[in-house]
Amino acid sequence: MIFENLHVWSPFVKFKNLCYNKPMLISEIQGPLTNIAGVGAAAVSQLKRLGVENAGDLLRLFPRDWEDRSKINVLLDWNKFQKIHVEVTVAGHEWFGFGKMKTLKLIVADKNGMTASLICFNRPFLEKSFPVGARAFVYGAFYRKYGEIQSSAFDLEKPENMQSKILPVYPLTSGLGQAKLRKIIASALKMYGQGIDSELPDSILKKYGLPPKQEVLFMLHAPKSMAEVEKGRYALIFEEFFLFQYAIGMRSIERRGRLPNLEDESNIGKTVKKEPVLTPLQSSLLERLNFKLTQDQLSVCAEINEDLDGPNPMARLMQGDVGSGKTLVAFLACLKVIEQGGQTAFLAPTELLARQHAENAARLLEPLGIRLAFLTGNTKAKGRSRLLQELQKGNIDLIIGTHSLFSQGVQYKNLRLVVIDEQHRFGVLQRSAIIQKGAESNEEKMSPHLLMMSATPIPRTLALSIFGDLDISTIKTMPPGRKPIITYVAGEDKAERVYNFIGQEILQGRQAYFVYPLIEENEDLSLKSAERMFEELKTGFPNHSLALIHSKVAEEEQKRIMEEFRSGKLNILVATSVVEVGVDVPNATCMVIEHADRFGLSALHQLRGRVGRGDLQAYCFLIYGKKITEDGRVRLTVMKETNDGFIIAEEDLRLRGPGDIGGVEQSGYHLGFTIADPARDFKILQEARVAAFKLLEQTKF
Repeated sequence: MIFENLHVWSPFVKFKNLCYNKPMLISEIQGPLTNIAGVGAAAVSQLKRLGVENAGDLLRLFPRDWEDRSKINVLLDWNKFQKIHVEVTVAGHEWFGFGKMKTLKLIVADKNGMTASLICFNRPFLEKSFPVGARAFVYGAFYRKYGEIQSSAFDLEKPENMQSKILPVYPLTSGLGQAKLRKIIASALKMYGQGIDSELPDSILKKYGLPPKQEVLFMLHAPKSMAEVEKGRYALIFEEFFLFQYAIGMRSIERRGRLPNLEDESNIGKTVKKEPVLTPLQSSLLERLNFKLTQDQLSVCAEINEDLDGPNPMARLMQGDVGSGKTLVAFLACLKVIEQGGQTAFLAPTELLARQHAENAARLLEPLGIRLAFLTGNTKAKGRSRLLQELQKGNIDLIIGTHSLFSQGVQYKNLRLVVIDEQHRFGVLQRSAIIQKGAESNEEKMSPHLLMMSATPIPRTLALSIFGDLDISTIKTMPPGRKPIITYVAGEDKAERVYNFIGQEILQGRQAYFVYPLIEENEDLSLKSAERMFEELKTGFPNHSLALIHSKVAEEEQKRIMEEFRSGKLNILVATSVVEVGVDVPNATCMVIEHADRFGLSALHQLRGRVGRGDLQAYCFLIYGKKITEDGRVRLTVMKETNDGFIIAEEDLRLRGPGDIGGVEQSGYHLGFTIADPARDFKILQEARVAAFKLLEQTKF
């Protein structure tokens, strides 16, 4: 169970002694697998491959599906259900193929005389087991082929062995089949299934009509009906979400002294129109701009200002597409804190990106009298020592840098706001480290305000899971003057036409990215590598300047290349996905992604966002190979049809599942749900979140 080893939900877990006849949590059942009938050394090894180490783990190996064999169908139902269960009579035997490839075909007929063929791959013994005239029960998926109804994936049982019930379908591993695993789990249930206590408090079980955990185990492992299965699944999904949300609520309380605002959560992914009450410095900055903020920017600024005026530390995630103007809103937050006498730290994942933020801050904030500093791992010792002294004295208002901002020896006088850009690039321990720096820097030992920024829009379902302890602000509208990026999808046979277009753009003074999934050649020669294509592109564009950048290029060299590209000295930048998070190059109008079907939606969206950063028309070319999969086609279609990062994020969640979405592991939570799915079970997630937070509100800490 998620968080079973954490203390966060212990306030409502009744501690018990571990006597045999006393109620126990499943996590407390540590009996060895060899105690269970049918489990020998081989089975122990097989079960370990499924993550099963003891009897408790075995009880928590829940089915991935259930087969309803309680109903008897007829063959006419073959296309009405995914699988059917039919009583048949063997009408004949046929063989097809030659030699070792010779395969048995059983002709069967139901009570209505309708016939079907059972293709018995690697099961020639069924000829003797089921002679002509024998009665049997067949369970499987049927299809029409060669003018007849067939099945090649089926179970065939004699009437005396037929199991007219609901059978669980478990995840399997080599050497361990369904029948054997069902027997093992049935034995475990018989041995350990009594006296199991629920992880949830009795009040929650009663209020939401949930069966006790002991009953849930039997509903899922040995159900009497599909109605029982659904009841047990709901109970387990609710429990997983409840424990997760309880932990999230506890973290929110520990971090900022309160729970997230449930009333505001219906607006996640939207922006509620608000007008900020601006401070003098904020007003001065906006007056200096040659453009006006979007309504979304103003609304998010208002939400942040309200947080900064509140009694508890802010913990807010600001999400918005690449180029939506999040950095400017973050600078406005810094100004308010500085006016209140506090220091601010702006954290970026790379030196290149940190430097860009520092240059923008110098241009926008230094004229307002803001004292700035820039700190990275490459800051020379002499300059670093003086910088740290000034920082500790409070003579620096805003410091911008990389992970060095929370390294040993860095001390603040009064750090009151931490801004983290591209938050998914930082782990939870790193974020905690700089928050701790802030708490140490003031007399009250109060955590600083925390503002995290993400250019990868987060689906609402995950927002309540991964970032459920944060308030979330959204910027959807782009600054005026930005033109939507035009996206083309093309097969590799159209690549030359794309290259010709790029050449024309460069002749007009524009710049282009070429991105590849590999750095160098590997065994799959069908995939173009960045290194090989760099050499080919140099030949194809002989009159233009090119450079190659990837993760194996030294950091200093990467920095030099990116600076040359930004300044316009380079026409073409050949790269891997390392440019996914990069500096703004307004003159770059073309992004070519080769083997685009090999990239996830989130990566494709981030890469496309590298162009179109100015008022010039930008283009993205998604080139796919001959071996493109159906999922790959779907991803490219989504990219062609929309520039909306929020729509793309939702589709990414649907295709990949919550565990593969960027930032999950870095969030500090492991989404190791055994049966729950935040996207599919969103309504239950909301119910469990309300229940967990209400219990927390009633708890005195």
